Amino acid sequence: QIKREKPENIPDLKYLVKEKFTALESKNSDSDLQRNEKYIYFKDQLKEMRKQYGNEAIEQIDEDIAVTQSQMNFICPITQVEMKRPVRNKVCGHSYEEDAILKIIQTRKQQKKKVRCPKIGCSHADVKGSDLVPDEALKRAIDSQKKQ
Repeated sequence: QIKREKPENIPDLKYLVKEKFTALESKNSDSDLQRNEKYIYFKDQLKEMRKQYGNEAIEQIDEDIAVTQSQMNFICPITQVEMKRPVRNKVCGHSYEEDAILKIIQTRKQQKKKVRCPKIGCSHADVKGSDLVPDEALKRAIDSQKKQ
């Protein structure tokens, strides 16, 4: 349809997608989830695990998930490796490896462009060096994880 239209007649695609998404979203409900076969299967598996192993095993799994989650937070969204000198953005709260974010800021400044927060899903579009503070808590967490 769009290929056939003149440029001035092209509809607002963003609006059309949002409209379609809202229509689909309104069709989803908790009752649909309760009837979903994958969801039912998952709940049955959890019940079986509780019977077999008791609640201690479930708590251990929860702990493993928490550890994995915290380790993921040690990874810089720019370099994709564990941070050594993490800095936190005061505006959006995300952390990055200091050298990596400063290099991006410097490069974009030379291009006279703004820097978007490199954390996926973040809408902060103007990261400045002055917004960055050393993330001491994260640094301690990373150091203590290494000692373990």
